[in-house]
Amino acid sequence: MDDTTETPLDTPSPPVENRSPAPPPFEYSGPGRRRMRLMRNEQWLIYCLPFILFMLVGVFEPHGPTKGVFAEEGYITYNLYPFVYTLKIILTSLAIVWVWPGYRQFPWKVNRLGVVVGIVGAVLWISINKGQQFISADLLKDWGLGSLTKLGARSGFNPLHELRDNPGWAWQFLAIRFFGLVIIVPIIEEFFLRGFLMRYFIEYDWWKVPFATMTPLAILVGIGVPMLMHPQELIAAFVWFSMVTWLMFHTRNIWDCVVAHGVTNLLMGLWVVYSGDWWLM
Repeated sequence: MDDTTETPLDTPSPPVENRSPAPPPFEYSGPGRRRMRLMRNEQWLIYCLPFILFMLVGVFEPHGPTKGVFAEEGYITYNLYPFVYTLKIILTSLAIVWVWPGYRQFPWKVNRLGVVVGIVGAVLWISINKGQQFISADLLKDWGLGSLTKLGARSGFNPLHELRDNPGWAWQFLAIRFFGLVIIVPIIEEFFLRGFLMRYFIEYDWWKVPFATMTPLAILVGIGVPMLMHPQELIAAFVWFSMVTWLMFHTRNIWDCVVAHGVTNLLMGLWVVYSGDWWLM
């Protein structure tokens, strides 16, 4: 029989030692069966769609008075950051809701180790970044890779200052910012990085690869890609994503990675509000 007649989830993975089982096929018989059929046949949508939307809208965020795609032309200025960010979170949240049945392939369970890794990770992320805030950017410039620093530009937007004339909106946006930081970002980044990208670099038919399967290339991707996404925080990114990659292998549960990510981001956000280190956000 031609292999192209089989849907991805209809083809069982060959047994491999020391691998956690692949997520079982997700079934659904209620409203939205067409959507479920699409996700069965195009599983990359589950892991990539929310992340892609988040990144695409994020391109238009201004990162300062003259930093952003259209900031210099005066189209999207710094004062519009809260509206662009809010739109990004709304669209990404809708995408998460749309693909949520696919997320349910992974049973919800949380190991306390995920919380511990998140706490330790927050302390290390803040401490390392305060010690090397400019070091990694300078090193990249010395190596001729200074353009990479633009990829990790932070908005540094302090709503309590920038929106001080409208305190109600300032606190509302701060709540939106925390929702994105603590809930949305951990979900979309962990599902994209560990649910899709690491498995894609193991096997072309990545959906057949059980979650938490480790190869040297997958480990390199799981640590190296986030480092490229945080070029001004290279050392902290290396340490933090190494820890969470170990957590993934140890518990073989994607939700532990999401929880660790969320705990770190929550503590970091609280530190930023307390200390005024808005350059971390």
